[in-house]
Amino acid sequence: MSIQKSNKYFSKNLYKLVLTVASTSLVTVLSMTSISVQAAGLNDLFKNSSSAKSKFLPVDEAFQVVSNTKATSKGTRLSISFEITPGHYVYKDKLTLIFPKGINATPFTFNQSPVSINDPTFGQVPVFTQRSVIATTTLTTSNGKGAKNAPIIIGWQGCATAGLCYPPEKNQNQDRYCCDTQINSEQID
Repeated sequence: MSIQKSNKYFSKNLYKLVLTVASTSLVTVLSMTSISVQAAGLNDLFKNSSSAKSKFLPVDEAFQVVSNTKATSKGTRLSISFEITPGHYVYKDKLTLIFPKGINATPFTFNQSPVSINDPTFGQVPVFTQRSVIATTTLTTSNGKGAKNAPIIIGWQGCATAGLCYPPEKNQNQDRYCCDTQINSEQID
């Protein structure tokens, strides 16, 4: 092989090698940049920095939920008050109660009317966007006797209109009492 042919062969292979190394380096740098940008985005979403706070509030700041009970002649009235921060909403259909066997609840009544939104996950759903919403139900016992110190768990879910749905929440009723009056079966509607 002549020297000229050998130099041409060497130059061609050197060019391929340099091109391969440069391409690999570029791909590596770009993928690492992409990973760090994605990680930074997730950190901004969930980190407790001041910029993240302006995007999404912690669930207990976005929604304050307080419940109380009051004995009535028909059972125990349970009121659940939602203080909803502007830019957030609570799903009407995600409001649930978990209570011991033998306790019943009437359907919820609300002091506000829900609005219907087209939710990306659930489709058309009723939600509460008002600043203050109170849900009320009456709890009774199925055997006509009062149940004392029965724990009631309140389930609910809310979202930020900016695009974050909080996981479903479960709150224990602070009073921890249900149906603390004697109920005669004739009084149950």
